[in-house]
Amino acid sequence: MVPLIYSNVGEENVIKKVSGSQELRKHLEDMGFVPGTVVSLISMFDGNVIVSVKNVRIAISKEMAQKIYI
Repeated sequence: MVPLIYSNVGEENVIKKVSGSQELRKHLEDMGFVPGTVVSLISMFDGNVIVSVKNVRIAISKEMAQKIYI
């Protein structure tokens, strides 16, 4: 298991675990980041990460992306 930020751009991965505080996990879950879901890294720049989850592109911070394990 590695954090999402170590994924290759465009590669599809399955979320295995989401860590962090209860509040952060709930926030990520509300956006669709739940174990078993397919996620792809679209791009990373300036401390922000754009990912595709459930066919929606979402921008999250690099810190949040480090809490999503694939």
